[in-house]
Amino acid sequence: MTPTPPKQAPQHVSLAVIQMHMSSQLEDNVARAEAHVREAARQGAQVVLLPELFENLYFCQVEREDYFALSHPLEGHPFIGRFQNLASELGVVLPLSYFEQAGQAHYNSLVCIDADGTVLGNYRKTHIPDGPGYEEKYYFAPGDTGFKVWPTRFGRVGVGICWDQWYPETARAMMLLNADFLLYPTAIGSEPAEVETPNTYQMWQRAMVGHAVSNSTYVGSSNRIGTERVGDLEQTYYGHSFISDYTGEIVAELGETEEGPLLHTLDLVEARKFRAGMGFFRDRRPELYGALLTTDGVTRRG
Repeated sequence: MTPTPPKQAPQHVSLAVIQMHMSSQLEDNVARAEAHVREAARQGAQVVLLPELFENLYFCQVEREDYFALSHPLEGHPFIGRFQNLASELGVVLPLSYFEQAGQAHYNSLVCIDADGTVLGNYRKTHIPDGPGYEEKYYFAPGDTGFKVWPTRFGRVGVGICWDQWYPETARAMMLLNADFLLYPTAIGSEPAEVETPNTYQMWQRAMVGHAVSNSTYVGSSNRIGTERVGDLEQTYYGHSFISDYTGEIVAELGETEEGPLLHTLDLVEARKFRAGMGFFRDRRPELYGALLTTDGVTRRG
């Protein structure tokens, strides 16, 4: 199918972020995710965001060769087609996280499924964390797709994945690609005792709220909940999935243990007007940002 982008930019979009617990059984997780998507659609959602790697426990707590078997190629994937059918049936947009196998490489990836079931494209997570309890560099190669914004039936959707959310460059790049709003599926919670300065959900939220403020855009993030034991390690995910408006106000939020969809209607007309008035994109000086293209802050010429 060839996607048909909207003839004109939508004025309002109903966004749902899904908060849920996971088990070690693929079918259990997929069935629960589908039920949450159906409930979100019943409540009027048009774009529905599931958490990062919702298909299983967050296996990246440990480094084990066995967990590479959880990955699958995009073509013939065991559940993406099911969610394509679901998106078409319900008329909703589904940015969908999955563990991708591509030849000998493995990626933490996401496909954006339009409201007619069309896969608009694939994004591979750009920033890959490596630390106690979050051993993602063992499993995932750094993404090679660049940042993505997709023209869906319900606006231009920009999606980063978890660790991407800590980088202002991710949000700014997607906004420069003309995103209407930004989404971040995530898996984050407690950390091992040896971590000296563990994150809190407030710190995690503030990073993304900062993107909302500095880009004058709506931001939504979905997290998992519950305690998961993988090998000898255990993590408790702190939930607090939320939606922020274009001024940085958190307008909808779930708690630590609530499960299900969280909805809010995005006023994209007011957001565009506010963004233009703030002048953040008018006053940018990209010719002076050369240091951002280096790892050590030194711009080299010649």
